[in-house]
Amino acid sequence: MRAALVPVDDATPLAPVPCALVVGNFDGVHRGHQAVLQQAVAEARADGLAPRVLTFDPHPAAVVGTGAPPLLTTLERRAELMGALGVDRVYVRRFDTAFAAWAPERFARDLVAGALHARVVVVGENFRFGARRAGDLGLLRGLGADLGYDVRVSAVASDERGPFSSTRARDAVAAGDLDEACRVLGRPHALSGVVARGDDRGRTIGFPTANLEGVAEMLPPDGVYAVRVDRGDGPLGPGVTNIGVRPTVGGSRRTIETHLLDFAGDLYGAPLRLHLSARLRGEHKFPSLDALKAQIARDVAAARGKL
Repeated sequence: MRAALVPVDDATPLAPVPCALVVGNFDGVHRGHQAVLQQAVAEARADGLAPRVLTFDPHPAAVVGTGAPPLLTTLERRAELMGALGVDRVYVRRFDTAFAAWAPERFARDLVAGALHARVVVVGENFRFGARRAGDLGLLRGLGADLGYDVRVSAVASDERGPFSSTRARDAVAAGDLDEACRVLGRPHALSGVVARGDDRGRTIGFPTANLEGVAEMLPPDGVYAVRVDRGDGPLGPGVTNIGVRPTVGGSRRTIETHLLDFAGDLYGAPLRLHLSARLRGEHKFPSLDALKAQIARDVAAARGKL
């Protein structure tokens, strides 16, 4: 079940439901995030509180930093993943220059304790808050003593390679290291969008493709990938995805095209999600369409082997 996404601003009245609140960006909802969320849900249930999350849009770095990092998961996907962990509501506070200037005391008083009625606040060990990240755990605890919430700290989750983090996941996706990305995220990195009509060139050579547009998540390097595909209402099966400019046919615009191995039907306008399971090869220019067709057949066989 997906958690409800609830916009929060200075003028939005919210039902006074006491909650256990987790605060953060949660891009990727990786294994470190999952540990914090699972702790918060368990403590909410033990204390008779609603399990809830406060996050921000756009990413704070887009407003007060050097620019937002590439996106691992959309807000909707984060709500889906958090809902599967037991979170029932995700509060989304618009992050703008006015909000960025809030002092830590105002953040805790007006938003955390006031608007969101937090009675327990669960954060990671390195949590900072307020203008210029001036607030730390000590201040959060001190404010909680006056405002009526208890602060509980979740230890940083890690493996032999170090802490799980969104940066580590992004570095893995950027390098095309899908095994490492999966290790950090706890699942394959995924791309989501809507199927749009292409030039039907794949159909003419015997490998029809679904052309995905509107993808917000960061892309791995151009190449060919073994994927699992779902449509939101259920899986569609395995596939082979080409990400790139299609140099063999003189393409110049980057496209995301997926040939589904065990599906036949019209998908135009359908939302699809591609779970990137394995990188098969880089994108190459072939001397002819026949050579490309032969390589795609080999890609299909390789994808079946991987999946």
